[in-house]
Amino acid sequence: MNHDDSDKSAHEQEWPDALDAMVAAPEHHAVLLENERVRVLDSRIKPGDTVPVHTHRWASVLYILGTTDFVRYDTEGKAVFDSRTAASNLETGAVTWSPPLRAHSVENVGNTEIRVISVELKD
Repeated sequence: MNHDDSDKSAHEQEWPDALDAMVAAPEHHAVLLENERVRVLDSRIKPGDTVPVHTHRWASVLYILGTTDFVRYDTEGKAVFDSRTAASNLETGAVTWSPPLRAHSVENVGNTEIRVISVELKD
């Protein structure tokens, strides 16, 4: 196995295709545009919904169209972020940067839909 193959194998283990947001959670993500440089997703989580475990392998710019309280969980179901206890929260209309997100799930524990446009920057 050459060096390129081992790098690819390590990448596939960290970011398995089966956990890509569009494969693992298509009912919560829609592709608005995709080419060799970017993928633009429209992500929606209705009140009370939990998004299945998935990843976002690329860093992205997030445009917040709708927000409410949510909890992000790791693959074991342990809460790793709870907006209800966070020091600050993003408001509707905010734009922010997100690093790649390893396998996680998200539960909407608020009363309104979470909606985010993500511009994922492919490597």
